[in-house]
Amino acid sequence: MLINSAVYEDGRIVCEPGLEGVSEALQSQSGFVWIALRDPSDDELQLLQRELDLPPLAVEDARKGLQRPKLEEYGDMLFAAMHLLEAGPDGLEVGEVHVFVGARFVVSVRHRSAQGFLGVRDRAEREPELLRQGPGFVFYALMDAVVDRYFPLIDAIDAELDQLETTMFLPRQDRQAVVERLFGLKQRLTTLRHAVTPLLEVASKLHGGRVPVVCKSMQDYFRDVYDHLLRIQASIDAARETIIAATQVNLTLVSIDESLVTKRLAAWAAIFAASTALAGIWGMNFEKMPELRWAFGYPMALGVIAVVSGALYWRFKRLGWL
Repeated sequence: MLINSAVYEDGRIVCEPGLEGVSEALQSQSGFVWIALRDPSDDELQLLQRELDLPPLAVEDARKGLQRPKLEEYGDMLFAAMHLLEAGPDGLEVGEVHVFVGARFVVSVRHRSAQGFLGVRDRAEREPELLRQGPGFVFYALMDAVVDRYFPLIDAIDAELDQLETTMFLPRQDRQAVVERLFGLKQRLTTLRHAVTPLLEVASKLHGGRVPVVCKSMQDYFRDVYDHLLRIQASIDAARETIIAATQVNLTLVSIDESLVTKRLAAWAAIFAASTALAGIWGMNFEKMPELRWAFGYPMALGVIAVVSGALYWRFKRLGWL
């Protein structure tokens, strides 16, 4: 589905052609065209391929989707794939945006994501001095918007980790629930890592050294995107280490809880074993036993059992077993 299509010249919109009229609009103008598509049909992609002479392999990747973040060069044209992440009820939902960048065109193809780039277009149109830089600036603006949307996700993971750390040592904590939350955080972190790490390699190719011609004038801007990705990568590594440590601590707490329960059971078992042993001794069926016919024999036996059990309880209490 076509979201937007506009031809820009000297940083201003000069016309808004449909997909069928893109090539004609470029022939009559000296600027570049910026086209945005969402979940396009095969017919739309084929039409765009004919209008802009897009590489068949890149178009095939954009049609199929499910691409790893990457940057490919086809002569003077670039094809980039990036992941769009958004929080969902069961973790992070992964969408994609594929960007074709040529000397006179930028095409963004969005799949399985509700995150649009109208704000990016509005920002670019408010800064015509930057839009005059051409498709290279638009490519930077799209990549910058994708990367900036990763920051709230890593911040949310850090905030949940902090909350888990503060409640982990509370008494009567549900350890299984804590482990499940940690595992969920690890899954979200892995999804984020799969989006960020390959994109670092993409951004590194767009500044310093050999840079594609269409991006040469924007190297400083792409270096800024690269710095943002490094910060996110560092946060991911720190959060990953925290999750590993928190999981180990939680398992240690589970072992401690089990040890305490074992101690309590052992202490009560010892108390009842002593009383059972005394009762067993006095319960033997012999004809001649001390205190067998003594009037105070039964109270004395109960008293001895109570004293021994009380002494054991006091001892175990001092040891912290009860």
